[in-house]
Amino acid sequence: MSVFESFSIDNIFPYALALAFLLGFAARSTGLPPMVGFLIAGFLLNALGVQGSETIDKVGDFGVTLLLFTIGLKLKVRDLLRAEVWAGASVHAGISVVVFGLVFYGLAIVGLSLFAGLDLPAAVLLGFAGSFSSTVFAVKILEEKGESGSLHGRTAIGILIMQDIFAVLFLTFSTGKIPAPWAPVLLGLYFARPILGYLLNRVGHGELVPLFGLFAAVGLGAELFDLANLKPDLGALLLGMLMAAHPRASEVANALFGLKELLLIGFFLSIGLAGTPTLEHVMIAILLMLLIPFKTVLFFWLLTRFRLRARSSLLAALSLSNYSEFGLIVAAISVANGWLSPDWLLIMALAVSISFVLAAPLNAASHRIYSRWSPNLAKFETRERHPEDQPVDVAGMQTVIFGMGRIGTGAYDFARKYHGNEVVGIDSDMAVVEAHLSAGRNVLHGDATDADFWRRVVTQPEDAPRYALLTMSEHSANRHAVEQMRSIGFRGFIAALAKHADEAADLETAGADLAIDIYAEAGAGFAAEISRRLESAPGS
Repeated sequence: MSVFESFSIDNIFPYALALAFLLGFAARSTGLPPMVGFLIAGFLLNALGVQGSETIDKVGDFGVTLLLFTIGLKLKVRDLLRAEVWAGASVHAGISVVVFGLVFYGLAIVGLSLFAGLDLPAAVLLGFAGSFSSTVFAVKILEEKGESGSLHGRTAIGILIMQDIFAVLFLTFSTGKIPAPWAPVLLGLYFARPILGYLLNRVGHGELVPLFGLFAAVGLGAELFDLANLKPDLGALLLGMLMAAHPRASEVANALFGLKELLLIGFFLSIGLAGTPTLEHVMIAILLMLLIPFKTVLFFWLLTRFRLRARSSLLAALSLSNYSEFGLIVAAISVANGWLSPDWLLIMALAVSISFVLAAPLNAASHRIYSRWSPNLAKFETRERHPEDQPVDVAGMQTVIFGMGRIGTGAYDFARKYHGNEVVGIDSDMAVVEAHLSAGRNVLHGDATDADFWRRVVTQPEDAPRYALLTMSEHSANRHAVEQMRSIGFRGFIAALAKHADEAADLETAGADLAIDIYAEAGAGFAAEISRRLESAPGS
């Protein structure tokens, strides 16, 4: 008997928190996302006999709600209307359910282990649970790499939202929870946008900003949808999308970032605490990993059919190469209704966790994988390209600026004074590109980590840019861009921005000629400007 067998995680929360931190730190130190450490912490606590609790589940639920709300703040409705999103998600789900269902039914016919008790409807239901990809995992991976606004990031997130809609339909029909008669009234939230915008414009820039985000996500979106017998997380997502056009939407998302990350630790711990698996459960969960490559290949093939480049298709497919928390929900409802045995809930929890552990290093190496196999992958591309995935040409440009946020825009305007029309900005967010084009700037849609782009640059050295400025918000994106540029042979001057001194040193180690800590330089620039003004003042 374990010494912790009579304890819930609430009783030993400080120790559980310490274990989560140590294993998260260990995962990060080995190049893996910290979430892998949190998952392992949950399994270790479970192995020691620690029980889960409603408190830790609630913490995780709040984390997921905030995650989906912040996704909504960055999404546009038009992203869901693109064919590669709604049709890609629908076709992939249909094919996956049929193939997975037939595989599981075939294993049931041969009498393999727990599969032996499955009839055809149960096998198809299990296939439906396996067809989902994890919203939490994919969004965290994309955010950590600074790619949530890129074409492949927006495509992956759009597909995940479509899967969320499929899950809502399943919940509606399988649980008997028919939406409340007044549910159509929720459409009126659209007309609440001016009121929410009015409030947001007047909350200042302090603690009321994250509190406003919590109020909107939990108090309005999630709660109202829950009262209407609809999925609460979907309400948070849709409310975020309603506010996405507000100029301060990104400020709200940034204000919630730390709290969201902290609460999501509860989600990952709760997966590991789902139950005590047997060796048979573990072996079947490992067997289910053999189906993930099929999901990945199918996503890649479908996205290339919708004219995305091989690179965009692969990066989106890899972020979706896992099982989902929604699969757990489907399994839980199926067990509650007697459609599946309780064993399958534990197996799905294990499968989700193992898929996260396997997919994390795969996604960390996604750009290197593409660089290695790009000639073979390019054979799957269609002759006509997606309008947002066209090759970027910077021939004849002196200076290229990646990341056209406030700092990138300032750098662009300054460089334009000296290099005239030989300056170009590049951003992975199409909305940002369109805003700059409207303002008269020469800005293209592209990605600094695009190996194909840098290959074209180095094959035309006489027309290659002399200066590359990296001003992207994520350190990982800047670092990978530097590595990509140097590994392919770019010999121009690379300057990159960092938010901390250790990040600046890391960028220079990776190959940047100059890396600047923006906060230190801002302080120095502020003092220099004061000194200049005082020296030029009359009587000084």
